[in-house]
Amino acid sequence: MNSIARSFIRFYQKYLSIFSHGSCRYYPTCSQYAIWQFENNTFFKAIYFTITRILKCNQLFAGGIDYPVVKSVIKHNNINFKKIKIKYWYIPINNNKYLVVRNREWNNYNDE
Repeated sequence: MNSIARSFIRFYQKYLSIFSHGSCRYYPTCSQYAIWQFENNTFFKAIYFTITRILKCNQLFAGGIDYPVVKSVIKHNNINFKKIKIKYWYIPINNNKYLVVRNREWNNYNDE
């Protein structure tokens, strides 16, 4: 389910977001935030947080930097064992809560 949702979001980013002209008020953008949620949370949590984020992306909220927060790091799907590359940094903020920050050196062609 997560891979299907990610493919729909990537389709939106590639073909449909050109009509919105970069109107997201947050960093990372709402679509990138959704991909990060689907890669680091379960399907229903990711849907909930993505819809909440999209509803906050309007003139009534200030915007700014809003990284995804996950409760615990369950799986390590971001490690490539050929060469160890880190895709996400998990920064602890509270008990079992982590900020998810993407590594800057990770390129799109490394996503496999």
